Amino acid sequence: MTLSAASLLPVNLTLGILLGVLALVAAAVAGLCHLSPDDRTHRAREILIAGVRAAVQLAAVSLVIAWAVHEVLGLLTFLVVMFSVAVRTAGRRITGNHTWWLACVPIAAGVVPVVASLLLSGLVPVKGVALIPVTGILIGGALTVTVQAGRRALDELEQRRGEVEAAMALGFSERDARVEIARPSASDALLPGLDQTRTVGMVTLPGAFVGMLLGGASPLMAGAVQLFVLIALMAVQSVAVAVTVELVAQHHIFRAERG
Repeated sequence: MTLSAASLLPVNLTLGILLGVLALVAAAVAGLCHLSPDDRTHRAREILIAGVRAAVQLAAVSLVIAWAVHEVLGLLTFLVVMFSVAVRTAGRRITGNHTWWLACVPIAAGVVPVVASLLLSGLVPVKGVALIPVTGILIGGALTVTVQAGRRALDELEQRRGEVEAAMALGFSERDARVEIARPSASDALLPGLDQTRTVGMVTLPGAFVGMLLGGASPLMAGAVQLFVLIALMAVQSVAVAVTVELVAQHHIFRAERG
């Protein structure tokens, strides 16, 4: 028997109230437990703003996507907007300066080859209903690891500056010295994706699997789609982390000076 989306999570006033309560709980916990890295960052406020933005953006997307899935121009525009927002978000989280736009390199390096291979092989048609969700998942995965790898790499280089200088004194080039210090920490950005892949079906049933089932697909088909998503994400994220580390090591991406 096929479940319906409405039976899983009905869209009504009760849902709206519950979402508001959960957002307030998240903000309250962040505020009361001081889950902010410094005095200039207010995680509680960021949580509330993120929740409101998510609601507004999803409402807008729901209206736009109906056009985008049927028009090539709409499809291309939607993909460009997704990519641009991901680059801006990742760049601001990593650097906070004019080098933010270089976040486009690791995200594109991971996502573009995978999407191109899917299109060229015919596994995914050039149709919005298929291409938008697949590309969105991959861009989202690349965004997450790019931010984590970039921030971890820069933090490590800042804290272990003396070790970089020591390696250079031993004959390492500056790039090689920075890579040796930054890479181990930055590679931890891959752990959430690895853990999700290793525990899929045993701990959680990810969105693609559940979505396929709700759409009427067989469990076997849903499992195949979810497997593809997880493995494709690992490929995208591995490339994104490697490129991010290289950009940091070569001083193309660097952190803003703190006054």
